[in-house]
Amino acid sequence: MHKGNYADLMDNSEQSLYSITRSTTEYRAFAFDLKAVEAVMPDGSTVTREYVDHIGAVVVVPVNDRGQVAMLRQYRVPIGEYLWEVPAGIRDVAQEDPMATAQRELAEEADLRADDWQSLGSFYTSPGMSSECVHYFLARDLSAVAEDDRHVRTEEEAEMELHWWDLDKAVSAVSTGEIRNGICALALCLTQTALKSSK
Repeated sequence: MHKGNYADLMDNSEQSLYSITRSTTEYRAFAFDLKAVEAVMPDGSTVTREYVDHIGAVVVVPVNDRGQVAMLRQYRVPIGEYLWEVPAGIRDVAQEDPMATAQRELAEEADLRADDWQSLGSFYTSPGMSSECVHYFLARDLSAVAEDDRHVRTEEEAEMELHWWDLDKAVSAVSTGEIRNGICALALCLTQTALKSSK
């Protein structure tokens, strides 16, 4: 389920400059492992690096026919704050295609389906300490999930609030600091760029 070691994250040409001589799992959790690797640098010196080996995630920007984006307000335990975000989730189903994960997360978190999907790219969140790679998607032609088919949200997700924001307002909220989730901020900027280029 987890991604492997540093060498997996490099192009072949870059891998020839570095080699991993030892890799150990220090801690194993549901969505990530904490790993320690011994790496040989291009000059021959050896260093030890610890990093979070993450299963990866997806993020979805749902935009309706009025140019509004579905924003979720969710409490995040690690920082002890409520944040404005867009639907997102970890890739916790083995071998599941990222778009399938995105479709599932959109339905589970926002009670929405989409007929028009566009990939916005894949980006590492914090490559100095984590292998987490997030796949970004724009979702349009939205419709509501039938009441009987809706996912039962629990824990922090049970209190999530959904609000529709104008996309321009959401992007501006990144600059003002009202939106502080980095993944969400990038997703909104990618969406604005994609929609402008499609006109």
